[in-house]
Amino acid sequence: MFHYNMHMAKCSQCGKEIDKPVISISGSIMGDEYIASYYFCNKCRVYTKENVHDQFCGEESVSTSGPLTKAEGDAKVTLIKRCPTPWDKKCRCPAHKEYFGPSLD
Repeated sequence: MFHYNMHMAKCSQCGKEIDKPVISISGSIMGDEYIASYYFCNKCRVYTKENVHDQFCGEESVSTSGPLTKAEGDAKVTLIKRCPTPWDKKCRCPAHKEYFGPSLD
């Protein structure tokens, strides 16, 4: 299971290390756990998205994407905050369904 601060991300624009995500959400798709974490760089005023794919039968992989504009990142943060348990990969609340789409187990 993913724990906050398990990974440290670097800003996708300036490379500064950011040790704590603003928010994360976890979902289960075909038995694999997908975690999306959003990190905000105060220097650049952009978000970096960290994607963790924890395979049911395999290795964990981590990738990053971005930069996302503040408006794009804020919209994702607002969506994820609608869920009372974003770390619960089995949650099927409207926010999880909107974030992950019809792919959730």
